[in-house]
Amino acid sequence: MPQAVILADTQMIFRTGAARVLAGESDLSLAAQCATLEHLLAAIDAFPRAVVLFPENMVTDLDHLLARIAKRDSWAILIVEAGATSANVRERPVAGVLLRSVEGKDLLAGVRQAALGQTLVPPGKRAQADLPDAVGQRVLQRLTPKEVQILALVAHGAKNKEIAVQLATTEQVIKNYLHSIYDKTGVSDRLELALFTLHHADLAAAAERARQQLMESGRKCLK
Repeated sequence: MPQAVILADTQMIFRTGAARVLAGESDLSLAAQCATLEHLLAAIDAFPRAVVLFPENMVTDLDHLLARIAKRDSWAILIVEAGATSANVRERPVAGVLLRSVEGKDLLAGVRQAALGQTLVPPGKRAQADLPDAVGQRVLQRLTPKEVQILALVAHGAKNKEIAVQLATTEQVIKNYLHSIYDKTGVSDRLELALFTLHHADLAAAAERARQQLMESGRKCLK
């Protein structure tokens, strides 16, 4: 039976990218995607012996959540930002930590390792050197604000027609923008673009801000 995985994060871009990585593995099954703590708690209760990935800032009582995960014979993995440390999980029942910008192959390896009861990062050790996301910053500087909006919507799973409607333009214009975005990021299709965004923290953060701004603008238009 495939190993159940519960994926929780407030950032849609991270959830979408990680879900696409997990979907291609026959030995892993994405049991639930959770955008809120309420959904995460329900998923933990519904799927025992699961690997549960979530960011610490999603919860108000980490110890209570970890106890709930342990009670279901599941394993917890904290999602952290680059440069963060795992000191806050010392002496807690956590399989370890993964960077939000983790590469797909390392995400899969981490999930499999956690399911075997192995610690990903020893408590108290730095998850990764505090290195700037040079690639993400460089690409972000090359993209126009409109291209960042389109990138954000693509990473969110929107199709060209949906993006065109939201940005009040045509599908052909969106296709033209995408060709430019592909050239600037060095990818060849939508999936690669979503994963590229996921793997570069600065780019993912900018895309999430753009998506939130578009959502806010949409709400204002409806008032």
